[in-house]
Amino acid sequence: MAPHLEEITPRNFETAIGIRVRPGQEHAVEPVERSLAEAYVHPPGVAWPRLILDGTRPVGFLMAFLDIDWYGDGSVRRSGLWRLNIAAGEQGRGYGRFAVASVGAEIRRRGGSELYVTWHPGADGPEEFYLRLGFGKNGERSGEQTVGVLGLGDA
Repeated sequence: MAPHLEEITPRNFETAIGIRVRPGQEHAVEPVERSLAEAYVHPPGVAWPRLILDGTRPVGFLMAFLDIDWYGDGSVRRSGLWRLNIAAGEQGRGYGRFAVASVGAEIRRRGGSELYVTWHPGADGPEEFYLRLGFGKNGERSGEQTVGVLGLGDA
């Protein structure tokens, strides 16, 4: 079976919050519970949380941000990958790549041409993963995190 996304609903909520990254990675990504709480407090349509399934097997969680006011002053609007939690035993099997491609497809569907992401720097962080996928550091920081951007071609 191919991986696919499923909207978070009452039916799969417990499954989604059961996704755990490998020990030692917890500092680099918030738990699913916090992501879903953040999705709830933002205006409708800003957060795009999804469960990643391979067949019926839960393998991860992603949450995109769509058309947010990046600086809070109306000058720049961006979309991108907000959270990516691949289950500890499922890492290294292409699910992260699938998640990034899925968010990119959704952004393109909505007319966007760039996918943004932030990550915690450091040897145990996801920087190499994002750089291998073609993200480039744009020189910005978001708090303590590095900001990267991936061009999506013609929207």
